[in-house]
Amino acid sequence: MKIGLIAGSGQFPIIFSKAAKSKDYSVFAAAYINEADPGLEEYVESIKWIHLGQLNRLIKFFKANKVTRAVIIGAIKKTRMFLDVRPDIKAISLIARLRHTHDDTILTAFAGLLEKEGIQILPSTFLLPDLLAKEGCWTRSKPTKAEKKDVELGWNLAKEIGKFDIGQCVVVGGGSVLAVEAVDGTDATIKRGGTLGNGSAVVVKVCKPDQDTRFDVPAIGADTILNMHKAKARVLAIEAGKTLVFDKEEMISLADKYKIAIVAIEKGD
Repeated sequence: MKIGLIAGSGQFPIIFSKAAKSKDYSVFAAAYINEADPGLEEYVESIKWIHLGQLNRLIKFFKANKVTRAVIIGAIKKTRMFLDVRPDIKAISLIARLRHTHDDTILTAFAGLLEKEGIQILPSTFLLPDLLAKEGCWTRSKPTKAEKKDVELGWNLAKEIGKFDIGQCVVVGGGSVLAVEAVDGTDATIKRGGTLGNGSAVVVKVCKPDQDTRFDVPAIGADTILNMHKAKARVLAIEAGKTLVFDKEEMISLADKYKIAIVAIEKGD
């Protein structure tokens, strides 16, 4: 069996490739230059390094290898999208047809274009459903009553900004909004909000209400906890069943060490 991988940054592309190999898939990776880990080459059948915007090269690579199903996995630094893009005619045509260039709009249009070319886009978790967050409090520390109120405020606000495809993360403290995720990403949002919170910040990260769960679902890992510790944030609230969790055991160990609470909440949008 063959599976295509459109790979950005982070550990997920390698985790996926290892899982795919263990299930007898041959992985053909189109990997973004300056984003994907060079170590990915070790775990795939074949790899093509491309720049952002080189859609023709990506499609030709998959078709040459008779790849008809693919996943989109890994982050793309949004700030790089203004500096390191080499759009070909197909990419320019795609962007020109969009009403705006928010993340989900671009990714959904990109997936639609690939499917017209005979390449079906599958959910990024189809081989790894166990990576999705399970409901509950995972840590010895529990949110206080005041922190639970901040979680509720952050959750509702994150869902609202999600409707506009702005971001997935909000930082709240003492009933005030301290930071909202923008193009700088979650880590920078935690740093901004934690600095303002002065030891009382609550980090909330949720799926957008109309999120296409084939790609760009929220993700957390051990680095999230380390960044929260540096920023003196006290609680991490995520959406159960819709958030990818990497290094879970290490995350929980670090959170217990730094007295940070992690809660995964399941409720409707």
